[in-house]
Amino acid sequence: MKKKLSIFLVLVMMASMLLTACGNKQTEETQETTAQTETEETEEAYHIAVVTPTLSVSEDEFRAGEQLEEQYPDIVKHLVLPEKFDTEIEGCISTIVSAADDPLMKAVIVSSGQSGLIPAFQQLKEKNPDIITISSAIYDEPDMMSENIDLNLDMDAIRRGETIPKKAYEMGAKTFIHYSFPTHLAKPTITARRDQMKKTCEELGMEFVEVITPDPQTGNGPEAMQQFLQEDIPRQIEKYGVDTNIFGTNCPMYDVIIAKALELKYTVAEQCCPTPTQAYPTVLGLEIAEEDATNFDKINEMIAEKVDAQGMKGRLSGWPIPVTIFLPKFGVEVAMEMIANSEFDPNNAENLGNLAKDKFGLEVDFQQYEDYENYYMFIMESIYY
Repeated sequence: MKKKLSIFLVLVMMASMLLTACGNKQTEETQETTAQTETEETEEAYHIAVVTPTLSVSEDEFRAGEQLEEQYPDIVKHLVLPEKFDTEIEGCISTIVSAADDPLMKAVIVSSGQSGLIPAFQQLKEKNPDIITISSAIYDEPDMMSENIDLNLDMDAIRRGETIPKKAYEMGAKTFIHYSFPTHLAKPTITARRDQMKKTCEELGMEFVEVITPDPQTGNGPEAMQQFLQEDIPRQIEKYGVDTNIFGTNCPMYDVIIAKALELKYTVAEQCCPTPTQAYPTVLGLEIAEEDATNFDKINEMIAEKVDAQGMKGRLSGWPIPVTIFLPKFGVEVAMEMIANSEFDPNNAENLGNLAKDKFGLEVDFQQYEDYENYYMFIMESIYY
């Protein structure tokens, strides 16, 4: 009898323990489910607008807007500016300001490469003072941009007047040839960069040579300028030798400059717009599938293989991705970080550089522009083909 009672008590205790364990497990699961539900409910939905020109005006920026909308479908809204910016400025401003009509809108990034947009940012803040505004990039007066926009981002054109000759020197160049034309040299940024290039060359002991081409904006278009380059570059290389770097201030120049570099074996440290999609695909005859149009790792590999096959390994260089792709995408990442992390300070060069490294795997050197605390210019790491 005692033995049966003992067995019965043991069974009762075991059942009790099992019930307690199950109860605890159910309680834990309920608590976890409740906590997860509460977390999901407290994660506030929000939108970010990225504003770009049309496909025909700026393919890179437009494609970046499309890709951002696909990457973050619940967050990013891609707004497109009117086709004719100069004659439809009011329409452009209206497009940007319309973002504030969305009650979930928390940030607006404008990547248009244009000027005249300060009223849009002013009206955004009037409608909703809490909206984060970022230019990446526009070209109004810096003091007005700093006053009316939370964060301003752009490539550091003037500092490239130092970094490009230094890179060319490291690549073995002893002469630096600068091709430009009158209407370009009338632009303060281009002349300031040229003057910095000349100064840097003098400091490095490189010979700086300035050559003026036919003006594509007042003459017979880019064709006359390109024909001049076809004829003049061989003369310059015959005079100065292959340890020469050639730089041109105009994008259409590079179809000739890079083609002649492959033929005559001089260096091209960077294009005026340092991107793998400027001249390289055309000159090298790259067959890039539509799905790989913005796969810059693959495009860079294709360029490097072609360049190496022509005995020019290490003689050509640029930046890994186009600035016009990087800027709108980076602007969105900055906005998302600001929204998610109240401790993140965007007006800090180190923070911006760390974010670029984390999100894009690139070394990007940001520096504050003059005395404007919310205006940052950058230089990107180089890729050597």
